[in-house]
Amino acid sequence: MSDVLPDCPECGESFTYEQGALLVCPMCGHEWAARGSDADAPADDAARAITEAVGNNELSDGDTVSVVKDLKVKGAGGGTVKVGTKVKGIRLISDGVGDHDIDANVPGFGRMQLKSSVVKKVL
Repeated sequence: MSDVLPDCPECGESFTYEQGALLVCPMCGHEWAARGSDADAPADDAARAITEAVGNNELSDGDTVSVVKDLKVKGAGGGTVKVGTKVKGIRLISDGVGDHDIDANVPGFGRMQLKSSVVKKVL
């Protein structure tokens, strides 16, 4: 990548910075892929279409989902995320652990990654 980062495509500010594979604008909070040009962004989003467990609805950043099966949580706290737990404000990720493609703050457990195959979109 060149030494000069592009301006934010949302607000036009030049204060962008790199965060992993993303470029981030601190002024408006917009994030976009660092590789390729802005013309490549729609194709990148199309390749990244993630659907819920049922497969009827496409998920997007900021959606609210509910868990469709009990999930055992590994780690220090342990426990189980119960069926029907609502998770607000999800974020889709492409670099999750294994096939985990959702980053979310689960009530009672904190920040964790989920699989789209265990959630259903709340309409």
